[in-house]
Amino acid sequence: MNGSKSGRGRRIVLWRHGQTSWNLERRFQGTTDIDLTETGVAQARRAARLLAALKPDAIIASDLRRAADTAGELAALTGLVVGQDAALRETYAGNWQGLTHEEIVERHGEQYAAWKRGEPVRRGGGELETEVADRAAPVVLAQADKLPDGGVLVVVSHGGTIRTTIGRLLGLEARHWEGLGGLTNCCWSVLGEGARGWRLLEHNAGTLPEPVLGDDD
Repeated sequence: MNGSKSGRGRRIVLWRHGQTSWNLERRFQGTTDIDLTETGVAQARRAARLLAALKPDAIIASDLRRAADTAGELAALTGLVVGQDAALRETYAGNWQGLTHEEIVERHGEQYAAWKRGEPVRRGGGELETEVADRAAPVVLAQADKLPDGGVLVVVSHGGTIRTTIGRLLGLEARHWEGLGGLTNCCWSVLGEGARGWRLLEHNAGTLPEPVLGDDD
């Protein structure tokens, strides 16, 4: 599944929301609707100034406040209307939600270890990572298909959802998705359209992408 048509040159920017208090506490958020901190708002404003320079054609976002408010900073600069979609929410993780990293390891150690090994795990009785990709990736691809040639789509979402969506769009097997490192608050990854589908051009970036000048492209 890559949804690309050769030569159109579209790009997808997958942008993680700004900092929340639960991020600072290393507390698993999942679908819990947590607000940005003051720092998170400042991060979103800084990143929005950079991303506006890409002249995006469309912005879509998770409807959770931390993502929607992050997207709003870019919308304010570009004049674009943000399309909100619950399919872009973070992974639902049942009884893991609200727990700190240490509490998860202490109370659900075997489940946590299995997840880190790449096994399909319903963390806290919630969603599988493949189910997150099943709901999020089609929304991203449908919006990307509406872009003009050379167009840019900005997707404002959450770390886990972005990782699974990138893995699905690149055609990687789910057990390899962990090989994509996590995203820092308000950093982004960029997928570009190549002759054989989507390619990862930037990952966990906080500056605008530079063209690849070398023998690899």
